Amino acid sequence: MRKRDHNLLTNAASLLICGLLAGVVVAAAAFPAVALSGLAAKAGAETFDKLPSELTVKSAPQISYLYASDGKTPLATMYDENRRDVPLKDVNVLMQQAIIAAEDKKFYEHNGVDVKGVARAFVANNSAGATQQGASTLTMQYVRLAIAYSATHPQDVVAATEDTNARKLREMRYAMQITKEMSKDEVLERYLNIAPFGNGAYGVFAASQVYFGKHPKDLTIEEAAMLAGMVKAPSAFDPTTEGGYPQAVARRDYVIDQMVITGAITAQQATEAKAVELKVKGKRAPNGCVAANKATWGFFCDYFYRWWMDQETFGATSYDRERRLKSGGYSIVTSLDVATQDAANKNIEKRIKNDNKNALMVAAVEPGTGRVRALAVNRVFKLDDPNNPQNKMSSNPAKARQGIRGTYPNTTNPLMTGGNDITGYQAGSTFKMFTLVAALEKGYPLATSINATSPLQTSYIVERGSDAACPGTNKYCPVNANPSWMNGVRNMWSGMGRSVNTYFVKLQDMVGADNVVNAAKRAGIQFRAAEDARIANNPQGAKQWGAFTLGVSSTTPLDLANAYATLAADGKYCEPIPVQEIRDQDGNKLDVANPRCKDEFKPEVARAAIDAGRCPVGDGSSTSRCDGGTATGIRGVVKKPVSGKTGTTDSEKTASLVVTTKQLAVAGILADPDWAQTTARMSHDIVNPAVYETLRDGMKNKETKQFTPPSGKLVNGEQRSIPVVRCQDVDTARSRLRAAGFDVSVDSGRVDSSCPAGTVAGTSPDGRTIRGGAVSIQVSNGRSGGSQSPSPGADD
Repeated sequence: MRKRDHNLLTNAASLLICGLLAGVVVAAAAFPAVALSGLAAKAGAETFDKLPSELTVKSAPQISYLYASDGKTPLATMYDENRRDVPLKDVNVLMQQAIIAAEDKKFYEHNGVDVKGVARAFVANNSAGATQQGASTLTMQYVRLAIAYSATHPQDVVAATEDTNARKLREMRYAMQITKEMSKDEVLERYLNIAPFGNGAYGVFAASQVYFGKHPKDLTIEEAAMLAGMVKAPSAFDPTTEGGYPQAVARRDYVIDQMVITGAITAQQATEAKAVELKVKGKRAPNGCVAANKATWGFFCDYFYRWWMDQETFGATSYDRERRLKSGGYSIVTSLDVATQDAANKNIEKRIKNDNKNALMVAAVEPGTGRVRALAVNRVFKLDDPNNPQNKMSSNPAKARQGIRGTYPNTTNPLMTGGNDITGYQAGSTFKMFTLVAALEKGYPLATSINATSPLQTSYIVERGSDAACPGTNKYCPVNANPSWMNGVRNMWSGMGRSVNTYFVKLQDMVGADNVVNAAKRAGIQFRAAEDARIANNPQGAKQWGAFTLGVSSTTPLDLANAYATLAADGKYCEPIPVQEIRDQDGNKLDVANPRCKDEFKPEVARAAIDAGRCPVGDGSSTSRCDGGTATGIRGVVKKPVSGKTGTTDSEKTASLVVTTKQLAVAGILADPDWAQTTARMSHDIVNPAVYETLRDGMKNKETKQFTPPSGKLVNGEQRSIPVVRCQDVDTARSRLRAAGFDVSVDSGRVDSSCPAGTVAGTSPDGRTIRGGAVSIQVSNGRSGGSQSPSPGADD
């Protein structure tokens, strides 16, 4: 007889016998006296034949793995059920044989239903005092689990697992049909990938990892036997518990004996395997960001999670997106660079402890892609236990009086990235860069000269009598932090290098504050604070935002780093993104991980802005004309071309630094997240080295890339010769300079000069400057000796 004919006859016989048994089982339940009647059997056969045979199987939940940017270093795992499907070829044959020996010795002989077993169980279970027996084959067990995972309603899950005759009959019918459609190996593979093994492990891959820390292809006889023995009752046979351990050993030994009976192993192998002491890890797979593989990676992991939850690609609702992440079996290569991340944490820890109320927050972004390479802070990523709190009382006195604890050392707040109620921190003079960009876009060159007097009365309206107003007026009146070093005629290079407040407020007035706000938006600054957003999104309000250039708007280290990265990338803005590659469980690559970039600023504008930004950090180019900086030692530490800016707010409530190369931008802010109006003073001695040393460490082994120098009119603009007025009287000199088209002012002080006292000693600048630029007349004191060099000012 041909094998096909044999299979057909076997299937027909199975259908007939199952049908007869179905009638007997149903009748026995309802009318025990007629259980064995021919009428019952006939009715059962007809009923069984009408049962549905098409089983719709949805994929069981799969664990998603997060890796660092190298694609190898595990970052975190996220799951509803710890499961990872593996092909049967990647499961040790011993494991395959063990599960068959434990659950279904005739697996390769029957057609999904062990008819003799069903009959034997029926007779035994209907005998008074007999122990209940089961007759579920591996195929029937798979059917039961598949129905439960494919259920769309909780009641369907109950129906799939309840101990009823109807459920068993349905399983038989499906099992027989599945055996027609799948090979035995396919059924075995699916069963091994769906079966529960306890301790949160579902499927043989997760079980091998949880209990033995190895791949299922590497399991030994005794390990395979233990796992195979667990599926019958994972809780009872749990080897990680005191009560379950001896039962797990006994069950393991039973399975080993059954493997001898099936011929999978020899008696000698069985004896040796049972002599091996059972040792298990019993460690559940870490789940979520609070269980990231390194505690210091938790904040980055949380940023990834928040990013994922914003992506409509993964579902229409937040519930759908979270289920996709925790059950979709994704392999996610994040953008986290281990070297940069670890460097950021190390450089923070050297300067401030995690129980300090002040937070030193650092973010690193790759220009040209927006990939976030690091997020670090002196905090522990975890929720503070309300029953055993470790967090100290809030630094905000009002909250402390109410018994409210602060967010240090433990927090899950997105301090570096913003979100929820985290709106950011004032970043001070780092915002001067946006004024510079807006001016360049309007055609003002880097050589634009302005007489930076302090205080400076402006046309911006503020509250009369406020600290920001000129005395007796309602006009905004900024001052320079160190007038002796900052005042005078400045251009964009020296204005940026010395961080001259009044230079930038006046420059902002020339180009329009609303245009400066717009430049910040396009660079990636988000206005999360309600009041900031109200002003920024109202053109008329933005036009009166005189202090915007001084960084009074809140931002985050991530936004700040990405804004400077945009300029380092020749004006290409890229949305910050925490991923490099995402593949689904079938290995398909998703486009959602691709960089999302657009050309936001013209390359010449960006290059000119970067050129001016080289002055504060001590890295003058062949183009720039720097004459001082607030953090000039940075270039010597990083040893790469750098551009950036320091920032300080009023009363030094925050301190900031952002520095960028062509390949990496790093920003840091030192602030008190719990109390914006802190009375503590934030020190650049803490934030600056943490930032530039992180940049230095992140740039190790990276090639040196030069910034492209600016060219054309955006460097010098249209130049004009400055008339020589040396030793002339001041009024005559003023008239001549104004006639030449310059914006003329007279310095209030006196300088050493051989010219007669009260006459003109010279001009600043001298020689040439841009058409319409500022020219300051310097007055002689009549004493020969040369001018004094200004002393460097404090970081601003």
